[in-house]
Amino acid sequence: MTTIYFFHGSMSSPQSQKIQHLKTIAENHGFLVDIPDHSSIRSADDRVKAMLNRDDLAIAECILVGSGMGGYVATALSKALKPSGLFLLAPAFFLMGYDETDLNPHAERVSIIHGWNDVVVPVANSIRFAQTHKSTLHILDGEHHLRANMPEIAQLFELFLNN
Repeated sequence: MTTIYFFHGSMSSPQSQKIQHLKTIAENHGFLVDIPDHSSIRSADDRVKAMLNRDDLAIAECILVGSGMGGYVATALSKALKPSGLFLLAPAFFLMGYDETDLNPHAERVSIIHGWNDVVVPVANSIRFAQTHKSTLHILDGEHHLRANMPEIAQLFELFLNN
C-alpha cells in the first residue's frame, strides 16, 4: 500500500489546516498517511537527515507532499525514496541557507502549486524549477501560505491522486 508523507513548512506543524485537509483527502482515497513533526528542527537539511535516519521509513510505494520548507524536504528526499509523485506547495527552492541549491526531483510525476503574491518564496523560483524539470505548475492568485486557495488545492490534489 502506498504511503503519503506530508512535510510541513518552517513555521508550521502537522496540525496545520492545510496539511490536515490534504490528509483527509489522502485517507479517503485509501492511502496510508505519515506526517512527521519537524517543528523543533529549524534546518531543512536537518529535517532531511532526520527522515533518512528513521527506521520505519517506507521506501517502497510512496508519494511526498511538502509545503514551503517541506517542499524542499520532499524534493531532497525524493533522491533516496524514489516516490511515484511529488506534490509541492510554494516549495522553498533556490533559497540561501539550504545545502541543495539545485535540487533534482526523482519522481514519476511532479506537481507544483504557487501563489502569485508569495513574498516568502518568489513565484519565479517555482517557474524556474518547473521549466528546468518539465514539471506541472499551477500558479494561483494567492500568497505563500495559500490559505485562501484550499478549495483549488484540494481539487488539484484529488486530480494528482487519481492519475
